[in-house]
Amino acid sequence: MKTPDSAPPEVRAAHEPAPGDDLTCGTTPCKQDAAAATAPMTDAGVDVSRIRAITLDLDDTLWPIWPTIARAEAVLQAWLGEHAPATAALCADKAVLREVRLHMNTARPDLAHDMSALRRESIRHVLQRAGDDPALAEPAFEAFFAERQRVDLFDDALPALEFLSSRYPVVALSNGNADVNRVGIGAHFLASVSAREFGVGKPHPRIFHAAAEAAGVTSEQVLHIGDDAHLDGVGALNAGMQLAWLNREGQPWAHAPLRPHATVADLLALCRQLG
Repeated sequence: MKTPDSAPPEVRAAHEPAPGDDLTCGTTPCKQDAAAATAPMTDAGVDVSRIRAITLDLDDTLWPIWPTIARAEAVLQAWLGEHAPATAALCADKAVLREVRLHMNTARPDLAHDMSALRRESIRHVLQRAGDDPALAEPAFEAFFAERQRVDLFDDALPALEFLSSRYPVVALSNGNADVNRVGIGAHFLASVSAREFGVGKPHPRIFHAAAEAAGVTSEQVLHIGDDAHLDGVGALNAGMQLAWLNREGQPWAHAPLRPHATVADLLALCRQLG
């Protein structure tokens, strides 16, 4: 899903390549003309016999991220209005928020993999700019973070989780900062691997290898499911996994010669393929 320019810095970081990420398809850069990018693509086909575990993206795979972030932003703004009015007034200016995003991207590239730290430091930066107590960044972040865990699952998410977790160990693999236990779906996961904890985010193959290890299998025995063609798709394929690309919006695949093993419009369609 395309990341809006107005998105908060930590959300953009979760959905876009971090500085230094390998942006290649296999061993050569992904360079395509417009015709190639929109040409019909044939899936490679899932080899179900190879699957011993599932790795699963969270944001925009199990729930839509933007409504979640919008609610959390509103809670944060209300909290600031009560506890740091000068900062709340500053945050009401979209131009200021754009400046903060650009500042954080430049000043703290070391936090690109840690959505919580990036959000917390963004809040601290605005508090200081407004003349409020920067120590308020901690409780302000907690107000935001609690609401960030309140998600509205896609209709297919819970039935798919029940299906997948009854057949395979499932590992959450995310660049974001959702907590599957606080969200209320932790019972369906064997483990969670996040960019924040691991230190490197998708699409780097190392985080995919770590998720396979958490499931107790090799990367070649994993089917990765995710919505982001680059972060999930190219990352999983370069890590040696099979890929189920969740393409809810009918977007073209722009990473030939790599191709998904399955492209599905919803998770239940994938469950039917897996039998």
